[in-house]
Amino acid sequence: MKQILRIISIVLLGTYSAMAQTQREAGLELVLLADGSGSIDAEELAFQRQGYALAMTDPRIIQAIENSIYGNIAVTYVEWAVNTAVVVDWYMIDSLETAEGFANALMGADTTRRVYGGNAIGGALLEGLRLIETNDIFAPRAVIDFSGDSANNSNGPSIAGSRRTVLDAGVTINALPILRPERGKRAGANLEAEYANRIIGGPGAFMVTAESRATFADAVRRKLILEIAGMTPETYQIAFDGLLGQITDDRVR
Repeated sequence: MKQILRIISIVLLGTYSAMAQTQREAGLELVLLADGSGSIDAEELAFQRQGYALAMTDPRIIQAIENSIYGNIAVTYVEWAVNTAVVVDWYMIDSLETAEGFANALMGADTTRRVYGGNAIGGALLEGLRLIETNDIFAPRAVIDFSGDSANNSNGPSIAGSRRTVLDAGVTINALPILRPERGKRAGANLEAEYANRIIGGPGAFMVTAESRATFADAVRRKLILEIAGMTPETYQIAFDGLLGQITDDRVR
């Protein structure tokens, strides 16, 4: 139903059904799926939360949200392993104040470990879809933002089948592979290729790599800006090059 409503909103430019009118509206529904499997220790879980909290309150993120068509986004933060756990439920962000509210909720959440065991990537993707389909939010775009340090799937539904279900529902899957060479590339040297070929998908799907722990927050920030703006790294670069060329031409004149 929500996918039908998205199509209606795009085609009719704001003509909604009675159901849509009873829902909160946002420019984007964004599920942040953060790795909480056995390869991530308690310190790293806290570090990931901090990275997302810092990114969400960055002035460039706030500007991207405020400059978007709807002027807001809806975000939920979920940790995944064999099971999944919602750390911060759906949160509407439309300003620095609400972004800080999300960040405070994330950093102030119970630090008791909620997810356990190995990887169940397929199950995590399906849970992300469930959270999108069952909330009270209407948005023209929905994205599952999957991050992890492995492409293994030792439990639950297959990645391929779950990915297809998500894409068929009109939801885009982006990814943030975490390499961390200081601890080794846990999924081998082909982690980025695995994520590109097996996980991301849908309109405008892309991934941004966190090369190391030190660059994690920067990678998250860059990825969020692109998702909020509805761009990929390639289209962003094209737009940037075009703007740079225009500035250069103006200076020449």
